[in-house]
This record gives sequence, C-alpha cells and structure tokens, in this order.
Amino acid sequence: MSRSCVSTVILVCALLSSLPLSHACPKECSCNSNTKVVDCRGRGLYDIPRRLHPDTQELYLQDNRIRGLGSVAFREIPLVRILDLSNNSITSISPTALQGLRTLQRLSLAYNGIRDLDKRLLGPIRSLSHLDLSHNSLWGLPGVMGDSLKNLSYLGLANNRLTRLDRSLLDTMTHLDSITLRNNPWRCDCQLIGLKLWLETYLFKGGVVDEVLCAQPEEKKDKDLQKIPYQLFHACMTTSYHYLFANIHHLESEKLLRGGAGGMAECETKQKHRPVNLRHAIATVIITGVVCGIVCLMMLAAAVYGCAYAAIMAKYQRELKKNEELAAAQGADHATADEKEPLENAIA
Repeated sequence: MSRSCVSTVILVCALLSSLPLSHACPKECSCNSNTKVVDCRGRGLYDIPRRLHPDTQELYLQDNRIRGLGSVAFREIPLVRILDLSNNSITSISPTALQGLRTLQRLSLAYNGIRDLDKRLLGPIRSLSHLDLSHNSLWGLPGVMGDSLKNLSYLGLANNRLTRLDRSLLDTMTHLDSITLRNNPWRCDCQLIGLKLWLETYLFKGGVVDEVLCAQPEEKKDKDLQKIPYQLFHACMTTSYHYLFANIHHLESEKLLRGGAGGMAECETKQKHRPVNLRHAIATVIITGVVCGIVCLMMLAAAVYGCAYAAIMAKYQRELKKNEELAAAQGADHATADEKEPLENAIA
C-alpha cells in the first residue's frame, strides 16, 4: 500500500509540473495563461514569488514590501519582457539580479530606496527601451552602463539626488525620446556644461525633457539650466577646464556626425547627421571674443606702460639737458668774473 501511495504522489507531481501557466501560478498572484501575465500587485510580498512559469512575459510586483533583489532573482522567467517593481522598499540589488533576462524591454524600479546601481546590473540586456528609476536616492549612474541603455526611448531620473550627469553616458542613448530630470539637487557649475550642451542638441532633435532647476550655487538657485546664458559660466575659462573639454567634445561630435561618416565601413550603419545649433556657434564666438578681449587688454596695458615709460624717460632727458645747460652757463659767468678782476686791479 505504501509503495502505491508513493507512486501516486510521484505521478501527481509529474502531472502538476506539466500543467499550463494557469495551474503553475503562485498562490499570492493571479495569472493569465493566454497573455502570459502574472499579477502580484499589492499582496504584501517580502520576496519574489517562486514557481513562476518559464513562459511568463509580464510580471507586476509593484506595491509590495520587497527589500532587495538577490542573485539571479528571475532565473525562472528568462523570457519576461515587462518587469515592474515600483513602490516597494528595495534598497539593495545584486549585480547579477537581472542575469539571463536578455529580452527585457521595460523595467520600473521607481519609488524605492535605491542609492546606487552596479555597473554590471544591466550588462547582459540589450533590448531595454523603458527604464524608470525615478523617486529613489540615486547619486549618479555608472558611465559604463551606456551599452545597455543605447536602445532606450524613455529614461526616468526625476526625484533623486543627482548633482551631475555624465554626458558620455547620455550620448550613447541615440534613440531616447523622453527623459525626466526634475527635482534633483543639480549643481550648476562648470561640470554641468556637458549636460547643458547635450540638452540643447537633444531638444533641437525633438526630444522631450521636463526641467533641470539648479539647486546650487546660490546665485543660480531655482534657475532653469537651459535658460542660463553662457556668459554666467565665464569663470570656467579661468578656473576649470570642464567647460572647454565639454565644448570641444560637443564640437567634435558635431564634426564627426557631419563629415566623418564617409570613412565608415559599408557594413556599418551610418549615424544620422546632427544639425548645427546656432546657439552653440554663438557660444563659441562669445568664448573666442572673451579670450581675444583679454589678450587685447593685456596688449593695451603693455602699450600704455611703454608710452608712460617713454614719456618719463623723455622728461628726464630734458631735465638733465636743461640742468647741464644751466651748469655750463653758470661756469661761463664765473670765468668772466675772474677775467675782469685782474683788469680792475691793474687799473687801480
């Protein structure tokens, strides 16, 4: 009898493992076997549900109490395309948490407590088009994540702790249509010139952005970075090289996009030509004018100094000559007096 029971249990387990998605759904979630959607929203979960069907394509885990994502947390669902983890309590994410999700297209980690992202987190993903990281505590994004973000059409970074953003990372997102940057403590100094230049090109191409309001320094507080004239960054010319490097990088990118595509191999996809931005040209002219003005002022100062020195020397020479003539005249008068005195004595 016991052997028969064991055989029955094994048979039941085998049958359960072969059942479709609707029969392999975690008890905390609701599943749709036709659309392959698993909905676990608002179930008070502290961890990722187990026994998810490998054909799952959409997984919704928002409004739970998940605190962290461990290594290979989603290994059971390698075909998932949409993963929503918003409004949880996530503070830590393993660098390999998303390993194996090569078809992931939409990822939301909004409304959590994430402070930083490991550069390896999105490494294997190349199909990501929507990434929402808003309402976290991010200080920055690793620049090496660019390869994983090159196909993004939307990036949400609003309501974080960003003070600057690497332009080289933004330049890799050639398909970006919309980006949110509001409510970050942006430090509008020389190191943010790259972002300002990128925003102007991005908007010129039709991109959508909300706003970048400066939090510091004090004289630029609450001002929109896009509306701050380049003249207010003149200190960068003498106190920092970031302005110059950012401008050079921008101009080189423009040059490569306009004329550098001819040298590319025929098998490579040529980049679209980026239109010249008139404001960038004006900014370059202003910079050149400032430098030329400084040089001209230095030359003028040297000329004034030379003229003043020449005038002083001329006056000195005149005074010296006048003194010499006066001394000579006085000597002649003494000589005449000496000649007259013997003659007067003789007459007497």
